[in-house]
Amino acid sequence: MTTPPVSPDWPSNADEPVFSKPWQAHAFAMVLRLHEQGLFSWCEWASALAAQIGAAQTRDEAGLGDTYYRHWLSALESIVAAKGASSAAELERYRDAWDRAADRTPHGQPIELQPHDLERGG
Repeated sequence: MTTPPVSPDWPSNADEPVFSKPWQAHAFAMVLRLHEQGLFSWCEWASALAAQIGAAQTRDEAGLGDTYYRHWLSALESIVAAKGASSAAELERYRDAWDRAADRTPHGQPIELQPHDLERGG
């Protein structure tokens, strides 16, 4: 008997990769770790994730292959800001910094965040 996948993107076959992109695994791991640290309960997490999915459906966004984990990441950012573990502005600053780091990194190379990436307009 095959166990149904935990999320729409998870394979039901154990031989298939669970995450299609490394960032999805990182987002998943961050949620687990922050829950373990007591930042939020599973009920709070489920509500945050449902709110992100519901907002996307309200905006009539098409469900693409990585849509679930984009909602997962948005929910993580939302709950972290709501709990005061970080501010929305700080999260945006780091998101922009990672974008700058990715833009300057050759394809196939690891993306490394540098101090100048955190400067506005970096």
